[in-house]
Amino acid sequence: MFDRNAPFNDLPPLPPTAELESKAILKKAITASRALAELKGMAERMPNQAMLIDSLVLQEARASSEIENILTTNDELFKAASDEALPASAEAKEVLRYRQALNHGFRQIKERPLATGLFIEIAQLIKETDFSVRRMPGTRIANSQNETIYTPPEGEAVIRDKLRELENFMHADDGLDVLVKMALVHYQFEAIHPFPDGNGRTGRILNILYLVDRSLLNLPVLYLSRYVIDHKAAYHEGLRRVTEEGAWADWVLYMLDAVEQTSLRTHQQITDILALMETVRERVQREAPAVYSKDLIEQIFRQPYCKIAFLERAGMGTRQTCSKYLRELERLGVLTGQKIGREVYFINQELYKLLTR
Repeated sequence: MFDRNAPFNDLPPLPPTAELESKAILKKAITASRALAELKGMAERMPNQAMLIDSLVLQEARASSEIENILTTNDELFKAASDEALPASAEAKEVLRYRQALNHGFRQIKERPLATGLFIEIAQLIKETDFSVRRMPGTRIANSQNETIYTPPEGEAVIRDKLRELENFMHADDGLDVLVKMALVHYQFEAIHPFPDGNGRTGRILNILYLVDRSLLNLPVLYLSRYVIDHKAAYHEGLRRVTEEGAWADWVLYMLDAVEQTSLRTHQQITDILALMETVRERVQREAPAVYSKDLIEQIFRQPYCKIAFLERAGMGTRQTCSKYLRELERLGVLTGQKIGREVYFINQELYKLLTR
């Protein structure tokens, strides 16, 4: 009998004994994999892939943080992302650290395994602290009425053993569908709950990194947090039922649907961004040929808030020349100038709408 108030040191290793290849799961895995493959192909068509990593990651960072009740506006976030010198709320800074952590993980898995050491680094970046695996007892997960709903394993040695088992499962060549494994891994990481704080956000970053590590994505552009927000009750209920009832099938189906629906939505978002880029490119080339360049168009689509220094850093000319480019795009109505502090920002309003709708 599962006891919510007792540390779950008997958390079984993966894979579970449950049926993971039912007709419903296999069917959903096929449609989710197809949608993800189409997203992968669409992302690779993006002429400036840094834009996807800069701006789409920022939206995932905001949504993932929102799940933890860390709230900020899109406007505040894009301003903070465009200039670290600008005053920003503690919440905006924490969201930006999530993006930093995801990008760090993305760079690192090209050179080293996805393992406990990297999990720790990601959590440290999110929380801007040097903590490691939990050592102190007494951690519990409570609901809004402060009732204990889950008590994770405790004891540093126990937690590290369970993380080692999780690593072995992640990298095992066991024939299980990668998306099914991602669902299992996400549950297990959240159940281990290895850190004093930041476990939910670290776990959601691991989802993305695992798919990149397994070559289902080349860029970290699948962001499940918005789906979790839209289906938050089902997310928490799914985790609870796996723990208390062994309801793995329903949990796996939930996660597969999250992958499919998110892939479809992100595919459409990238399609719309590409169409907007092409419309702007044609217009600038036609109406302002003296300032037009492919690099200029890509730069103003890297993120919604642009400034002269961004063009300078990209090697597009002197400050005076770069200012002329942005002022001409403002004259055309492609960008909207806005003075914030001492700096003038040129906002790509249509891109902003696509990213935040």
